[in-house]
Amino acid sequence: MIYKIVKIGTLFTLCFCLFRCGEIHNAGDKVYQGYEEARNNSVSVNEALARSQNYMNAWLLHADPETGLIPRNLDGGKGNDLWNARDCAADNYPFLVLTSFFTDREKYNGIMLDILESEKLYTSRVGALPDTYSFSKRGFEHDEISMDRIVFGTSEYIKDGLLPLIEWLGESPWSDRMMSMLMDLDEHIDVAGGLDDKSFGNSPQPEVNGELLQILSRVYWETGDERYLEWACKIGDYYLLGENYPLTGLDYLRLRDHGCELVAGLCELYTSLHYADPEKKEEYQPSLHRLLDYILKYGRNPDGLFYNAINPQTGQVIDSAIADTWGYTLNGYLSVYQIDSVPMYKKAVETIFSNLHKYKNYNWERNGADGYADAIEGCINIMNRIPDPNASDWVESEIKVMWSLQDSSHRPEAQQWKNNGVIEGWYGDGNFARTSIMYALWKTGGCYALPWDENLNFGAKQMNDSLLVTINSKDEWQGKLHFDKKRHSVQMKLPVDWPRINQFPEWFTVDPEKQYKISMGDSVKTYSGRDLINGIEISVGPQKSVQLIISIST
Repeated sequence: MIYKIVKIGTLFTLCFCLFRCGEIHNAGDKVYQGYEEARNNSVSVNEALARSQNYMNAWLLHADPETGLIPRNLDGGKGNDLWNARDCAADNYPFLVLTSFFTDREKYNGIMLDILESEKLYTSRVGALPDTYSFSKRGFEHDEISMDRIVFGTSEYIKDGLLPLIEWLGESPWSDRMMSMLMDLDEHIDVAGGLDDKSFGNSPQPEVNGELLQILSRVYWETGDERYLEWACKIGDYYLLGENYPLTGLDYLRLRDHGCELVAGLCELYTSLHYADPEKKEEYQPSLHRLLDYILKYGRNPDGLFYNAINPQTGQVIDSAIADTWGYTLNGYLSVYQIDSVPMYKKAVETIFSNLHKYKNYNWERNGADGYADAIEGCINIMNRIPDPNASDWVESEIKVMWSLQDSSHRPEAQQWKNNGVIEGWYGDGNFARTSIMYALWKTGGCYALPWDENLNFGAKQMNDSLLVTINSKDEWQGKLHFDKKRHSVQMKLPVDWPRINQFPEWFTVDPEKQYKISMGDSVKTYSGRDLINGIEISVGPQKSVQLIISIST
């Protein structure tokens, strides 16, 4: 059924949907203020999606004409000739897919699946495990098979790229790709070791093991397969019970991107064990708490942000630059706080939030868009659990800085792409879209509208247990408005929505089995949550607006 709005509707209907009996004082002012915020949000959502679409279209122009694969870089050097799992697949392609889901379903159902099929055809080398492909050679870049390289690239692809995609999409061809690689990876690795190639970075072993911990902790719940939890515990034992326990066996603990994967991964495993194996969790508790406490003591600057790296034996700060991935590390602290109620773990969040105003327009990674993307993403994910006006103000400020880099990057090498959609011309551009979409979902309460075009503005404001939505378009628009669900339980089957790196937070969610009222003008209709997830039809006239309120039916 298609609805057309004639007027905002009676104040009585609006107030009834939003406020319980006896709470109606000032309801009218709150409703109109809420709609004003929703309209402002709609402008930001439009920009976030438009910029993501421009990024997607620009990068697709550089696809290899024979395979359709996206190159690693656009700098005219060797990176133009290569596709690899650790960069192209992990950081760029999945967010081309995600962008197309929201802005261009023809590409989502077409070229994005074509790229996936090409990837499987051309890059699979050891079973489903991918290796680096050269466009000029029309074959693998390396003649020899290096399992270290393949393991590193596969773990990056699954955790950085496919997991966040699957957290939103659920079961899909991309989840099939993930599971096929994970099953083949199981034949070659338990605890990652021997990754000594300097091209893997400063902390390749902690990075891969941390990624595996996150992958396995989530996939265990999604599949119910005990093998994945057992595999994760082998890694947990190595770091928390064995001689390589971080405070005694390592002399370098990286807290920024890549190295922070281990801290977050250990916390994800620990959280999983709280529900799946409490005795094993208790075995890990002293070591994990000691690690987290040590990082708080030696690994932070006076404002509570984490240094890039410390020596976990001496407390020496090895790299005093501030990690843009501070929110990734906080995910672990907040997860452990939620189950163990250690006050200083929550305080770690509050300390950073109270000082964020000092870090506006901060030089994250040489003023790079990827640094801003990671910092903003981490903040959004944490403030989803601990709302804070300082944090939301900071995100509003910094998202504009990140977006400005698409128009004119501070980096001289990126000037050639000014105003054409490419951000900086390397695989990290995908994270620009990832965080832009995460920001947009915050501003819509998790809603999305299809089909989308640049003339469409839609935004939302949550008030108590209700969601106010406003939609307007320069031209006539007809489509569906979709609502979010508790993806952590419905799709991932997690026992609790613990904070996770690269997840897309849940804001306003509906239960498929419950009934909801939608007030639209003078009309009030009842829908099931399943109807709302599948999308309700909306029609908007040229230069007109639609306002609606969604609340649970009592």
